[in-house]
Amino acid sequence: MSSTSDSELSGHILPELIPQHVAVIMDGNGRWAKSRGLPRLEGHRRGADKARDIVEWASDAGVRQISLYAFSTENWSRPDIEVRGLMALLATLLPKQIPDMNKNGVRLKVLGDVQALPGMARRAVLKACEKTAGNRKIDLVLCLNYGGQQEILAAARKLAISFKQGEISDEALQALSPEDFRNYLWRHDLMPVDLLIRTGGEHRISNFHLWDMAYAELFFDETYWPDYSREDFLRALHVFVSRERRFGKTSEQVTSNKAQSSI
Repeated sequence: MSSTSDSELSGHILPELIPQHVAVIMDGNGRWAKSRGLPRLEGHRRGADKARDIVEWASDAGVRQISLYAFSTENWSRPDIEVRGLMALLATLLPKQIPDMNKNGVRLKVLGDVQALPGMARRAVLKACEKTAGNRKIDLVLCLNYGGQQEILAAARKLAISFKQGEISDEALQALSPEDFRNYLWRHDLMPVDLLIRTGGEHRISNFHLWDMAYAELFFDETYWPDYSREDFLRALHVFVSRERRFGKTSEQVTSNKAQSSI
């Protein structure tokens, strides 16, 4: 790991270049615990502490939204004791964070089918969303019982129902743009994902934010999530800034557009 200080890393990024929405797959909790002879749930508990940290780091850097993959639709297939432990952590730890979220301007939002969560966990999430609804500095988007394929499928069903009920015409359906379709997704009120960070050494997106992954920048880190540091996060931001986001255009077009916009 580089000895570069946080101030050195953050001081070179212009505010307008900071990604507005950073998504994080917090991977490696279980392997972190196993490597230390600890129960997997202890890894998740340490991971929850790190989740609080990265919201602070993101807020300090000027990120507007940070979404954390807390529990996927596929995670229900994990051992029952682990699932119950994760839900218990959510139900007990989240309410304790409401005062700090309000103090630091953190608004909690949720992405996924939260109604399918166990009662105590569901009530804790909904209460935290309600109590922090007026905050505006940064949005923390907890992705719970979330899957990218499921989100797109739900949007397609919603669109089909709208068409069947005559709420959208055949002409409007034929002219439907990706931007129009995004309004049917669960993420319709979220900013598009600019940067995806995955810790733990795996190089896949695991059904996360599939719609926005079309043009998001991907950054894979070998560090297990409980060991993730501010320096690791700032390094990911610097890699993001160093990349050229072309969105299908040529480098020359991107350079020309930047020059014109600066005039």
